Amino acid sequence: MPRIDVGKAPADYFKLSSKEIVERFLTVLEASGADEKTVKSYRAALTDFFSFVGWKNVKDLSQDDVLRWRVERLKNGFLGEKYGDRRSRETTLYYYVIFLKRFFEWLGLELKVPQVRRPRRKEVQVLKQDDIVKLFNASRDLLDMLVLALTLETGLRSEELLSLKFGDIDMESREIRIRNAKYDEERVVVIGDLTYQLLQQLTTLKRFDPEERLVPLSYSGLYKRLKSLAKRAGIDPFKVRPHILRHTFATEALKRGLNIVSLQKLLGHRDLKTTQVYLHMMREDVKNEYLKSFRSILTPIQSIQIAPTPNYSAGYTQIPTSRLCPYCNSQIPHNARFCPYCGARIQ
Repeated sequence: MPRIDVGKAPADYFKLSSKEIVERFLTVLEASGADEKTVKSYRAALTDFFSFVGWKNVKDLSQDDVLRWRVERLKNGFLGEKYGDRRSRETTLYYYVIFLKRFFEWLGLELKVPQVRRPRRKEVQVLKQDDIVKLFNASRDLLDMLVLALTLETGLRSEELLSLKFGDIDMESREIRIRNAKYDEERVVVIGDLTYQLLQQLTTLKRFDPEERLVPLSYSGLYKRLKSLAKRAGIDPFKVRPHILRHTFATEALKRGLNIVSLQKLLGHRDLKTTQVYLHMMREDVKNEYLKSFRSILTPIQSIQIAPTPNYSAGYTQIPTSRLCPYCNSQIPHNARFCPYCGARIQ
């Protein structure tokens, strides 16, 4: 996540109430270039923390307040959380801790917020070529096909797709200008062959106003359309969502030889590390192919008996029964997964 420079809060802010200070911080955040979703996420994190401590005055906050909030959220989750599984909870808390740290830094408060280990990223889902063909065959109209073609040939985010206007399309140069991009950074994507054909068909039907939306659907309308399309194609609807179409575009682009920096620009990623997730998937494909090939090669010699390893246990040192928490320095069991005193997750 790109770090946004918000500077330092004026000293007289400490005279304000906690709610006023939070609002001032969010205003500064937005003025510093944070997009609407980022501001909304910060608001959710700060509201959750201050609700937990009873909106006490900022200058009265203690280290104990921070640790109690962290332990409570790690153990019992968030109020009204949509998903109750521990992985989702830890992911939310991971980001909330980052947001709270930045808020404290802005105020100049020396309060430590022990970080939560970020859960391992779930494997990125992509569509198989057979599924893509099934989806196009199940399309009922030009709009179905256009939604599929645009996302699979450009990797647009759903918000970007739904905000496209006819005036953003340049058929002559085969380019689409993305104006409503994440981080408010405009970019240009290339019109693929199938998208080009569909746009030609569409523009022959009638004359469109430059300000008219290309995909006249709401966010929920897009999801419902893809869900219906998946059902008609005989595919699990959960596997046919806008971001999965985007993932499919990215992995296919790399397989076909597009370099990672060009892909980063097309996807609109600020950080190359975000794009490198797809390289990891490519490595997994290579590894699977390798294992499949060498498994068959080595099958004839797998029955060879390997001599047992000598027992060196006599030279082992005794396993310790306890250790110190790296965050609060308390004595904890050596195999503890989290500190019972400060709640820090132990790696």
